[in-house]
Amino acid sequence: MTDVIRETVEAVLDEVNAISLPGPGYTRPSYSPEESAAHRVIEDRAVALGLQVRRDAGLNLFARLPGRDRSAPALHVGSHLDTVAMGGAYDGAAGVAGAMALAAAFVASGETPPVDLVVTVTRAEESVWFPVSYIGSRAALCRLDAAEFEARRADTGRTLADHMRAEGGDPQAVLRGPGLAPAQFVELHIEQGPVLFDAAEPYALVTGVRGGLRYRQAQIHGTWAHSGGAPRETRADAVFAFADLVVAMDAIWARELAAGHDLAVTFGRVEGATPEHAFAKVPGHLGFCVDIRSDDVAELDRMDAALKAEIAKIEARRHLRFDLGAPSRSRPSALSASLAARIADGALRLGHAPRRMLSGGGHDAAAFAQAGWDSVMVFLRNWDGSHNPAEGMDPADLAEAVRALKAAWGDAQGQPG
Repeated sequence: MTDVIRETVEAVLDEVNAISLPGPGYTRPSYSPEESAAHRVIEDRAVALGLQVRRDAGLNLFARLPGRDRSAPALHVGSHLDTVAMGGAYDGAAGVAGAMALAAAFVASGETPPVDLVVTVTRAEESVWFPVSYIGSRAALCRLDAAEFEARRADTGRTLADHMRAEGGDPQAVLRGPGLAPAQFVELHIEQGPVLFDAAEPYALVTGVRGGLRYRQAQIHGTWAHSGGAPRETRADAVFAFADLVVAMDAIWARELAAGHDLAVTFGRVEGATPEHAFAKVPGHLGFCVDIRSDDVAELDRMDAALKAEIAKIEARRHLRFDLGAPSRSRPSALSASLAARIADGALRLGHAPRRMLSGGGHDAAAFAQAGWDSVMVFLRNWDGSHNPAEGMDPADLAEAVRALKAAWGDAQGQPG
């Protein structure tokens, strides 16, 4: 029997990942022609399946398969198709491929889902491009504000509003609303960590998504000096100051984990190699970013205070000045226990017992949960990390997770279409 689920997963991944800017891995910036082209791949496949396709003012794509109860809240399944620069093949794309495979399985089997099934493809999930979290999903929910449309894309310097308009969207219509009414959202996504791979488990159910505190454009302003002539006690060395901060925050991170708090601390970008830097100079400037994540708002607040306290000590000791710049934040989000239980029941019919776990990364599912939706994630085993060209995932794992969804919402209990 033809395995529609597996074939659809592999075909969608191949077609989407054929679209990329040059370079290692895959690059589809948020609100770019490449992201738009990837959305058209899904539109063409959805139309071929007979789904009803529409886009909203923020250019999110919705492809609807009517269900038996048209008045009940729909089941949205999907993810995003933008990537980080030189990212991997599966972050976001796997969830869209899984959503299309689920729709294809219903069509192939001749079953009508119990409620409308909506393949949902969001825009601009990767906040490396614009310093705004969950842009596409929050646009669909009309939860963006006017100031966020003035955020500038990291590579072009043009505003979010400008990029959205260039691809055919309407920022003013997003602001006017109304947004989507609360329904159900399931996001399939690679884990972005080693837990499932190390445990040899194909997929898991996600109980919550960490929130984040980020300083994206932090600066250290020291004093340029001759490397041989400036005495240690009078130097204002930006690199030593940064090293002090990294060591201090690593110690605080270890202490917080030992106390039972959920926390991750990352200094993801360090800029200390401008033309002004040189072999025989004490570095007078350094740029960096810091990304702090936790499932607890209070912990994020504590870490913000700890970061600033350490900076004050370093400033006094090193005779220089830090400028953290404007922060950006995303709130921790608990995900739907009832949806997780339904998927677990479907998995059990197939002989699986997926674990529950927390998501360290941010995802569109969190934005839907914060807007009052029943929202849940299914993590897929991956290896070699994420946000890099080596990102790994077995399409068979994704197909098994889709079968669990089919078992949870279908009549044929997850049999291949």
